[in-house]
Amino acid sequence: MKIEQDLADFARIPLLAALDYEARRALAVTAKSFMLRNGDVVFRAGEASDGGYMLLNGSLEFQPVGLSARAQIIVPPALIGELALITDTTRPGSLTARAPSTVLFISRQLFQSVLKEHPRSARKARAWIESRLLDYSKALSETGQKLGS
Repeated sequence: MKIEQDLADFARIPLLAALDYEARRALAVTAKSFMLRNGDVVFRAGEASDGGYMLLNGSLEFQPVGLSARAQIIVPPALIGELALITDTTRPGSLTARAPSTVLFISRQLFQSVLKEHPRSARKARAWIESRLLDYSKALSETGQKLGS
């Protein structure tokens, strides 16, 4: 029963929803599960990032770096660190449990291994990522134009 709920949550996350059922299932059964207490730090800003966290229950707070950056409250289902699933990066902020929570850690190595085993899912994930990058590029261009750059 729990795995079916995890899979239903995975299907609500755009990047994971792009994957075929069997690829999502492979991630769900292989990812590491962690129980967090209120106040537990999941990661800190600037740390090397080697994967993403899927919030299954509870509540997390993401505090981005920067003077004007506002904390974000994250509720399930949510995938934190999706970029770290595909490339080396550092954490752009700190993530802390606001309540008892359960997360699944999906390492980059696991994610890429599952994509190798499921080439159709890899193609679908790539298409989703490309679309997302185009959206980011367009938003940056529009912001630059508004700022007169």
